[in-house]
Amino acid sequence: MSKIIASAAIRGAHKIVDRAENKWQEAMDKWGANEPVGFPNTAYYLPIIYGILGHKVEKLGDMEAVLKKCRTLLPPPVRELHPLPYLAPALDAGMATFWAEELIEAIRYLENPNFYLRGEDVTPDNIWLGAADDVIMRKRGVEFVDGTAPGFAAILGAAPTPQIAASIAHELQKKNLYVFMAAEYNGKHFAEQLVEAGVQIGWGVRLVPFSPDVSGTVFAMGFATRAAMSFGGIEPGDYRKILIYNKDRIFAFALPMGFVTDEWYANAAGAINWGFPVIADTPIPEVLPTGICTYEHVVSNIPHDQIVQKAIEVRGLKVTVAEIPIPVAYGPAFEGERVRGDDIYLEAGGGRTPMVEWVTSKRMDEVEDGKIEVIGPEISDVPAKSLLPLAIDVEVAGRQFEADYEPILERQIHHLINYAQGVMHIGQRDIAWLRVGKGAVEKGFKLAHIGTILHAKLHQDFGRIFDKLQVKLYTDAAKVKEIVEKARIVYAERDARIEGMTDETTEMYYSCTLCQSFAPSHVCVISPERTGLCGSYNWMDCKASYEINPTGPNQPVPKGEVIDVKMGQWQGVNEFVTRASRGKIDHYNFYSLVNDPMTTCGCCEAIAAVLPMCNGLMTVNREFTGMTPCGMKFTTLAGTIGGGISTPGFVGHGKYNITQRKFLIGDGGLLRMVWMPKMLKEEIGDRLKVRAAEMGVPDLLDKIADETIGTTEDEIMPFLTEKGHPALTMDPIIG
Repeated sequence: MSKIIASAAIRGAHKIVDRAENKWQEAMDKWGANEPVGFPNTAYYLPIIYGILGHKVEKLGDMEAVLKKCRTLLPPPVRELHPLPYLAPALDAGMATFWAEELIEAIRYLENPNFYLRGEDVTPDNIWLGAADDVIMRKRGVEFVDGTAPGFAAILGAAPTPQIAASIAHELQKKNLYVFMAAEYNGKHFAEQLVEAGVQIGWGVRLVPFSPDVSGTVFAMGFATRAAMSFGGIEPGDYRKILIYNKDRIFAFALPMGFVTDEWYANAAGAINWGFPVIADTPIPEVLPTGICTYEHVVSNIPHDQIVQKAIEVRGLKVTVAEIPIPVAYGPAFEGERVRGDDIYLEAGGGRTPMVEWVTSKRMDEVEDGKIEVIGPEISDVPAKSLLPLAIDVEVAGRQFEADYEPILERQIHHLINYAQGVMHIGQRDIAWLRVGKGAVEKGFKLAHIGTILHAKLHQDFGRIFDKLQVKLYTDAAKVKEIVEKARIVYAERDARIEGMTDETTEMYYSCTLCQSFAPSHVCVISPERTGLCGSYNWMDCKASYEINPTGPNQPVPKGEVIDVKMGQWQGVNEFVTRASRGKIDHYNFYSLVNDPMTTCGCCEAIAAVLPMCNGLMTVNREFTGMTPCGMKFTTLAGTIGGGISTPGFVGHGKYNITQRKFLIGDGGLLRMVWMPKMLKEEIGDRLKVRAAEMGVPDLLDKIADETIGTTEDEIMPFLTEKGHPALTMDPIIG
């Protein structure tokens, strides 16, 4: 380890710990030891401190023990002659730096609650997003689970020009990486340079401006630490497993841009503890031997046009990106991009014009692979701000292709189009909505390129199950109307076919072990009447996935002999779960949360819990940030049960699963539902009414309480009694 780096890192750590102590003492003098502190809406307290030390910082007084630990860990400044290796003391200094910076940032939230924004989006007046809450963590964490986001780059400082900043950011986006930004160099911030260059920033486009100060680096490291606890099921305080988990599974690296100060060195030393190397654009001393990191620890003086590729090489990250022959950048990082107002060149759907998307199978002789047609006006034929009707008709042929696969491919259209920079897509089927930005059109983007995207990506991802694919894009109003009418008939037939499937009449279920990369003991088994708890996979999706990738995460599971028909337990499923969880779980029930429920991982869309006083159940979706009648917010629930364990009284599930016939039917099913957030009631209300009518209580939705009624069992009981909720007269849910 370079003596220069070690000396600077240790000096920087002393400065940051001194600052934390001063801030803490000022806060203690003003508010006292019992003042609550923390990052908003997270069950992980101050996550690095909680993860590494197992120490919950809930009040100002709790910080004193952490500061003492910082002082204990801080090494003395490097002397002229030092008998010890420099690496270990520098790493200790880096760890103390992160603990101290978390305290600093927690006190900032106390002093100025509005310094950071809440949520995923920036505003014209403020771009700093601060700590990611648990809603964002779980939403974005799914992308680290399924490989959509292979890792992240933590950028400190600023590039020489906004144009260089934009170029680096776009290259990282095209590699599907997140970019976390903090600190300044020469009064400039990388995030502000992106705004100046006209680049959208925010969680939706994976360009996340955490903080204007170097202490905001802890938000990136806290994200990584929470991933280990949330998805990996690692207990707080088990620091060794957390650090190894990050080295092996979270492919991140630091990119300091500009003069590296002592405080920057201290943060870099901290990142190396997690296995995250440092790649700098300035000629700082290098640390080339391997050890803590997979390869080199510090590499410097890398030109800006080579720095992304060098960082990926040093981190040992394998990035697979398919080159799509279109004139704009393409990748998942652009999926959350928005096209608004004066930026809109062309708009279709969204209630303004008819728009429909339809995948249909054809005979082999009816499809010419790669043929793309635009029937009607092209983008180049209309002026800016135009409205056009649009029908995207994808015709597929293949010897192994089945009609059941059509909706699987159709569902891909949304995100595949959205991956194009400057193109915004919302919805599906006949409620789709498309916007194309002026910037994309200036680069040469046309409607025909949608066909190019769909042909290339569907072949890449699903080519195993079809042989040929052609795309027709209709913008002629009469033809669009004709396609809409045909597609709606097919949609109705498909829905009836899938809804008609039952668990009893289906002998083969499918597994999904995708989330085992984060929650090793979690095994999701998906049946026709129990969708995956992430909400992304149903039985048909898994069947198609297995056809496409027979060795992938979706494997056939023969359900075997029935063990418990009411609770939903089968011998074949138990045997598979035992093998897939490596003996950690030997059985669970599909239809119960009271008795041995299915395992839950951090990707769940919603969590159901028992409310004993109400003799019923509640559920809460991850977007709802308020308190619930079980006494826990979604974040706390997910942190408690989301590590791949079976927790009686609680279970994760998909939103759609609530209205499926087998939803917790072993405990009484939907008729037990006494509380859910208002936003969830509105989202699934139409489907819930249909299911409730089937169960003989057509007005059940009106009998279910929400947060406007109360957030405790005591508060909602009078409402349930007044409405005559069926749960109150059912057999005891726990007995």
